[in-house]
Amino acid sequence: MGDNCCRSCLGFLLKFLNFLHAFFGVSLVVYAVWVLNHWIRNGGTLDLNKLSDLWFVGVLMGTGAVMCLIVLTGYVAAEIRSGCCLCFYSFIAIVLIIAEAALAGGVISNKNWQEYLPNDPTGELKTLLAFIEENEDIFKWIGLSLVAIQGMSVFLALSLKAVLPRRRLDYDSDEDFVVIRRPLLIPQVAPKLLLELYGW
Repeated sequence: MGDNCCRSCLGFLLKFLNFLHAFFGVSLVVYAVWVLNHWIRNGGTLDLNKLSDLWFVGVLMGTGAVMCLIVLTGYVAAEIRSGCCLCFYSFIAIVLIIAEAALAGGVISNKNWQEYLPNDPTGELKTLLAFIEENEDIFKWIGLSLVAIQGMSVFLALSLKAVLPRRRLDYDSDEDFVVIRRPLLIPQVAPKLLLELYGW
């Protein structure tokens, strides 16, 4: 009973943290759609040859979609409580955290990182960067809370995997039934002994 309650609580907390994590992913996708809509309303076109110029929108949408897929994996893993799913979710969440840390480290160590980015014809990148610089303290807290949510999600997934009951590899399904075991081959008896047994 206590183990079941512990598993249920850990599963609920993992789902709740994944819900918070989903908020970030959906926000990125919604912002990318808004930028695309704003670009089209201001005379921009979605020409397939110039689609690579909208790299900023693609990066936002791709990052948001990846975060939503990771959240979906975590939610499914918490719901079905499968050790394999929980390990897979933990692995991809750790890879995402490492990628975020590498990106943050690159931005912090290189002050001229904006020079390496291609030109953004929408102009939203400059607007977003100016907005982030104006509200730098808020965005630091948002970034720290995102990393904390991801770290706690990994910790809860590994904890939930640890409290799952272990499956036995040898199934003792025959123990309830009386099984009479007989040898597959009947041992060969000498013909003289057979004649004596049958009274011939």
